[in-house]
Amino acid sequence: MDPVIIVGAGPVGLSLALALARQEVPSVVLDEGPGKDEQRPARTVVLPEDTAALMERLTGVPLGEYGLRWTGWRSMRRKQVIREVAFEPPGAGQDRPGGYGSTVERAVEDREGTAEGPRTVEGPPPLHIAQHVLTGALREAIAGERLVKVAVESRLDLLEQEPSGVTAHTRGPNAIWWRGSHLVGCDGPRSTVRKLLDIRFPGRTAVERHAVAALRAELPWAGEALLHRMPPWRTSGPSGGEVTARPLPDGVWRLDWLLPGKDLVTPELLVARIRETLAGWNGGTTPAYDLLDTGVHIVHHRLARRWRSGRVFLAGDSAHLLGALGTQGLDEGLRDIDNLAWKLALAWHHGPHEALLDSYQGERRTAVAARLRAADQALPLLRGGGGLRSYVPGSARGQEALLADGHLGRGPLGAPGAYGASTLAPAPTEAAVPVGTEPGAPVLDVRVTAEDGSFVRLRDRLGRGSLLVVLVAPGTGVWERKHWVSAGIMPRLAAAVTALPHPAELLVAESYPGAAAHTVLLIRPDGHLVTALGGVRPADLYQAAEAALGGQSTAKAAASAG
Repeated sequence: MDPVIIVGAGPVGLSLALALARQEVPSVVLDEGPGKDEQRPARTVVLPEDTAALMERLTGVPLGEYGLRWTGWRSMRRKQVIREVAFEPPGAGQDRPGGYGSTVERAVEDREGTAEGPRTVEGPPPLHIAQHVLTGALREAIAGERLVKVAVESRLDLLEQEPSGVTAHTRGPNAIWWRGSHLVGCDGPRSTVRKLLDIRFPGRTAVERHAVAALRAELPWAGEALLHRMPPWRTSGPSGGEVTARPLPDGVWRLDWLLPGKDLVTPELLVARIRETLAGWNGGTTPAYDLLDTGVHIVHHRLARRWRSGRVFLAGDSAHLLGALGTQGLDEGLRDIDNLAWKLALAWHHGPHEALLDSYQGERRTAVAARLRAADQALPLLRGGGGLRSYVPGSARGQEALLADGHLGRGPLGAPGAYGASTLAPAPTEAAVPVGTEPGAPVLDVRVTAEDGSFVRLRDRLGRGSLLVVLVAPGTGVWERKHWVSAGIMPRLAAAVTALPHPAELLVAESYPGAAAHTVLLIRPDGHLVTALGGVRPADLYQAAEAALGGQSTAKAAASAG
């Protein structure tokens, strides 16, 4: 069968190629460049726990050695001193001048100096890494992968498809026609694939603009990420000159300054920003620093109308753009390919699964739209420049919490999307029980016992194309597998797993948050929970697995059911 054609050799395209290869699906990556990436220290990405784990699974590299996980998150702001004047209630002190009774009156004053917010990062900290380092790790992994071919200096210019496959033409030194089973456009904001399909890409232009600098310097907060809202040395614009600092290895920092309006960023302006910011953080004295790279980052918010057209799909920046309020766009692109890879692999190996392939657009477009909507709703509050909200006690703390959500990958602005309303969700049954993860949401990473008796992390078993069935069995963690694998409910559960309509791996966990003993979790290959069942329910487990596959059974399922 023909390989999958992937247009674009950025992190999303390369990750998709590796994800498909892990499921024995060949691919051709069309790279319009020379196969090397420009080293830009100021171009970095922040990966939350789920996408950082995905990258480490695909590359086989502990990326913490090349990036930096924050040890803390520090939020700083201009001090606000609240004065309260309380008048007595009606009827009291009528004989005293001014004793008319009133509600509490509050006034807010800005004073020089800063106040620090929370310093902790709840849960695993995000990974901050230079994008060219991440792409380099992906390219190195692909170099040893027999199922992936990278065609350099190959720019797509024509695209045709029919029921049996896709044909793509590239121009360059070796102009050629390529034949594929499917094609995925991972070719960025100006996607040629999207334009050839005539898919609209509506949204907002220049939602935010940031001046960016990568520099080596000693800052007072080693290893901590910093958000400084309204620093006292900056008063221009409604944002007050918001600046963020994110650490990288070897004493390197990425600094971002929110820019008001459309002011031109000159080298002189950027150097002035660097010096005043470093001085503000170091008691008025600018420390020595080594400027490595600079740039201007312009944030757009756009969402493609369609993400699938026949055998052609869009992923990453070709399908969506986001990034305001500290959010990241790459993490959603990586979630796109994690969602799409196992569905393409199943269709590639077993034939048409139209409902399953259709679910890619339904699940991913809905999840990204929710983040865009959350950002659009928060922007007026966070960038509106005061108003009555600034006089409400606690409003500053609430605004910082919103921004922290975007930067830390949590809450409506940053958390991974859940697919509870997906067409792949099974029908409710009496056997379903609640656990600490809602159906459709990503499962939590716990230690499990694999079929060979080894202890592994649950997330290490994802991305192989198989369903995962996890039995919660307290006490099994202290015994070797051979002592309990044939006892109790295990034989019946093993038989039920073997009969499922798709290959599945049976794992055992000592515990799972919110799950009672003998709870059975059914998990998709991309790590999203299908359902949790109270005990071994073969019929319910089968129906849930069939729904998760789009309602289509494979030949193996039909044979086993018969």
